Amino acid sequence: MDIRFIRNFSIIAHIDHGKSTLADRLIETTKLVQKRQMKGQFLDNMDLEKERGITIKAQTVRLTYHAKDGNTYYFNLIDTPGHVDFAYEVGRSLASCDGALLIVDASQGVEAQTLANVYMALELNLEILPVINKIDLPHANVENAREEIENIIGLDASEALGVSAKAGIGIDELLEEIVHKIPCPKIDPNMGLQALIFDSWFDPYQGVVLLVRVFNGRMKVRENIRLKHEGKQFEVLKLGINTPYYTEISELGAGEVGMVICGLKDIKDVKIGDTIINANRPETPALSGFKEVRPMVFCGIFPVESNDYALLKDSMEKLALNDASFSFELETSQALGHGMRCGFLGLLHMNIIQERLEREFGLSLICTAPSCKYEVITVKGETLMVDNPSLLPDQSLIESIKEPIAELSIHLPNDYLGRIIKLCEDRRGMQKEIRYITEERVQLIYDLPLSEMVFDFYDHLKGLSKGHASMDYEVKEFREADLVKMDILINTEAVDALSTICHRSNAPYRGRDLTQKLQKIIDRQQFDVAIQAAIGAKVVARETVKALRKNVLAKCYGGDISRKRKLLEKQKEGKKRMKMVGSVEIPQEAFLAVLKVDEDK
Repeated sequence: MDIRFIRNFSIIAHIDHGKSTLADRLIETTKLVQKRQMKGQFLDNMDLEKERGITIKAQTVRLTYHAKDGNTYYFNLIDTPGHVDFAYEVGRSLASCDGALLIVDASQGVEAQTLANVYMALELNLEILPVINKIDLPHANVENAREEIENIIGLDASEALGVSAKAGIGIDELLEEIVHKIPCPKIDPNMGLQALIFDSWFDPYQGVVLLVRVFNGRMKVRENIRLKHEGKQFEVLKLGINTPYYTEISELGAGEVGMVICGLKDIKDVKIGDTIINANRPETPALSGFKEVRPMVFCGIFPVESNDYALLKDSMEKLALNDASFSFELETSQALGHGMRCGFLGLLHMNIIQERLEREFGLSLICTAPSCKYEVITVKGETLMVDNPSLLPDQSLIESIKEPIAELSIHLPNDYLGRIIKLCEDRRGMQKEIRYITEERVQLIYDLPLSEMVFDFYDHLKGLSKGHASMDYEVKEFREADLVKMDILINTEAVDALSTICHRSNAPYRGRDLTQKLQKIIDRQQFDVAIQAAIGAKVVARETVKALRKNVLAKCYGGDISRKRKLLEKQKEGKKRMKMVGSVEIPQEAFLAVLKVDEDK
């Protein structure tokens, strides 16, 4: 294939600005799929994506376009997610492209995630083509959107195309723009094979499938290849492209995007971001790849049935192959048995992984409360990174604790500014800047502890702004704070899975909320159950689940009062003995209660 006729590009935008719908129109206009096979969000093929109406995994497809200049062009289109939790997915996709379509909603303008994605593309020196979508809406303001692109991002938007992905307006013009504005791949004719692995997944019949962009050289079936990072050799068994259905081909040339099947059975053999080179030329340098991902939110995932532990481990290994931003390691809890301590990019990412494990692998799971990674300096001068509250050393051994601080960028209408500032202040935020983008729109920049964000900050932000605010965040540093570990004791026994790390000033309130919540959830026993929240030896909150009482005096009528007293004393002694041997079963909802302490307010 002639390199001059190849265009590799991504679609980037804020969540809900119309990326997937635009991808549908491009597929439809290039007549890749017959009209009867066409369905909404064509590239979102996961059930979860269809249900939630969001893109979770970046998807790739090859389009064939017959341009007005008489030539046939081949577009490798990558549709990317818009949510802040899946920014890593966008970064991987952009590393394999030469250009990007930047989609901006004509009615909402530039939002927080628009900025984050465009900066990622600019770092990789991609050609950015601004496109203003939803121009057919009654309240669309195309000129305002153009101004915001120029003022906030600094891109020339005077020629930005106005399109409507839903109605199909301006799609033909957009295809011509892609041909003329997005450059063809640049290659080095003297370089051997260099292909970047930017995604992979596990197929039960074919083994590991690698999605690659060939930067230099050619890859052929039956050829021996080497993974540069792992140093292992394999034979190429099959090559394929997505058109949008899997189509086998005999070779992949420079500039092309395709799938490689090489009999990889062990998922540990492949690393996303690795470079494929020719086995005969081991001296070929590796490609720069992309930034290593760092999990931000951690939680324990345990099977409800302890026999399912092996299945959970196997399922997580398969899922981690497809999602390199998800990490896990073995964890044992006294309350919940064997499970995994998992790292995620955010709460939505955690929620999606849990749901995928339950749906795709048929598991029943219990998740502990999310926490972030803390930097603990001991009295001996050692530095520990702690992501699990139960692993925090005793308070007497700790010199100081540092928590991760995120720089938060919130875009919102001016009308909601006061209530959003109050929300940030309540969460121990420190205001850095307020920028007035237009008369109606404001950008608010805050330093906020990540631990205050992982609970329900995003839900409150959306609720207080009636869905109009958008946010993006990046963890900048670790900062010292007065943090303590709060244990939950059930009948004086600490339940490790309910422990949390919180600020000392918030501990009594959070402890009270949590004990009240647990009092409603834990079933009544034959004895009193004491629920306490404690910092070290100091109890900061307490609730009691009253015992079930049997009316032992029902058959005792008349007679001396001492007879009744004797029966009541006997019952009291029995309850004491029962409390010594009785154990309290903690229902699954108790572990979710840590998350939902604010919902009743």
